[in-house]
Amino acid sequence: MPYAVKSYAAHSPTSRLGLFECDRRSPRPDDVVIEILYCGVCHSDVHNVRNDWGSAQYPMVPGHEIVGCVLEVGSEVTRFKAGDHVGVGCMVESCRHCNACGKGWEQYCENGATYTYNGTDPIDGTRTYGGYSEKIVVAEHFVLKVPDGLDLAGAAPLLCAGITTYSPLRHWKVGPGSKVAIVGLGGLGHMGLKLAKAMGTEVTLFSRSPGKEADARRLGADHIVMSTDTAQMAAAVDGIDAIVLTHGSDGGGHGACARARRPGAALGRRTSFSPPDPSLRRLH
Repeated sequence: MPYAVKSYAAHSPTSRLGLFECDRRSPRPDDVVIEILYCGVCHSDVHNVRNDWGSAQYPMVPGHEIVGCVLEVGSEVTRFKAGDHVGVGCMVESCRHCNACGKGWEQYCENGATYTYNGTDPIDGTRTYGGYSEKIVVAEHFVLKVPDGLDLAGAAPLLCAGITTYSPLRHWKVGPGSKVAIVGLGGLGHMGLKLAKAMGTEVTLFSRSPGKEADARRLGADHIVMSTDTAQMAAAVDGIDAIVLTHGSDGGGHGACARARRPGAALGRRTSFSPPDPSLRRLH
């Protein structure tokens, strides 16, 4: 039988989050029951709560940067046991048998991915509720092991901002000898900068904010370029192998992508709703 757990939910686009009891399903054979210890706050949570994207279902329990401790596992679970520290990101189910799922691209599931909250469970049709909650029940396939010794609170944003910036860096196989530019030093940009540096690349930050230089240096930036200075930008872009564009407003980033040496760019979480520069369509 489903059971109720304490959560925080939004009941309308304008309401504050308030206490709410959401139902968690009875564990299935491949399920992991997780006590939630930490959950990050992503800006997409704010967009969803405010119904900025027009698909909100209320009451809504947000949160998709979840880190917790395994309480129990189903009879078919093989990778986890009680006491393990684990993470859950933005998805909790997909069909697992289409071409996209077979390639590990569950986010492109041809039958529709099920998101951690504001989604519908494909098996029983119930609403999915996110990580602003005491517990969550998730299929083993969508649970990640958190390595021993990793700061649990610090690990939570890796489930969204981390993978958002790590994925394109891995896709373009950057590493020692590569030159990477990060556009913007916000929630995504600071993560992308640290990851690119950890991969051994030479990192340039493009920013419109002179006040962020100290933070950029502390996080490992080799070069800081003011994207409002066209001369600086023109000189800096020459020789860049990959650019991670972390915001939707231009600030010089879109033009930099079009001039990069390698014909590719990673477009991260957009913070505005205006369409990107048409020149980005030429990138592949």
